[in-house]
Amino acid sequence: MIILNGGSSAGKSAIVRSLQTVLPDPWLAFGVDSLIDAMPLRMQGSDAGIEFAPDGGVNIGADFRTLEGAWATGIAAMARAGARIIVDDVFLSGAAAQDRWRTFVGDLDVLWVGVHCAGPVAEAREAARGDRVTGMAAKQATTVHDGVTYDLEVDTTRTDSQTCARTIAARVTTAVQV
Repeated sequence: MIILNGGSSAGKSAIVRSLQTVLPDPWLAFGVDSLIDAMPLRMQGSDAGIEFAPDGGVNIGADFRTLEGAWATGIAAMARAGARIIVDDVFLSGAAAQDRWRTFVGDLDVLWVGVHCAGPVAEAREAARGDRVTGMAAKQATTVHDGVTYDLEVDTTRTDSQTCARTIAARVTTAVQV
């Protein structure tokens, strides 16, 4: 299992798509954006669900955490059943988010990957996308990494997603051969 963590517009999704191309075996991809899209619309803007503040902040409620836990547990179950899994996440609570994932994955082999991107570059990507609340990229660029420990870190500020994916794939291939 590979878990990518990085702020909004850091380039995680592009790396995931590239990883699926460069890794020799098929890998399934799951992202927190898909989880949010799968939730009832009433949970967006709800104290119990997920709220996107006008300044780019994100607030998470109890119902969101419950569904997130079920989602992550299901992803871990697929990995236990033999599927190769890549997760694209945003650790809004830094180390606490990683701790939650560690609980879900238990004894599974996980490659923890930090995806960094300089705030101004992520902000420009955010503006170009047009589907994010302005300010998310700036708020998350460094805070999602607070206290998180990684096996590997990549930086998309000046490195394209394909190169980052090759770096990650080399680590995965080496780990499998050991």
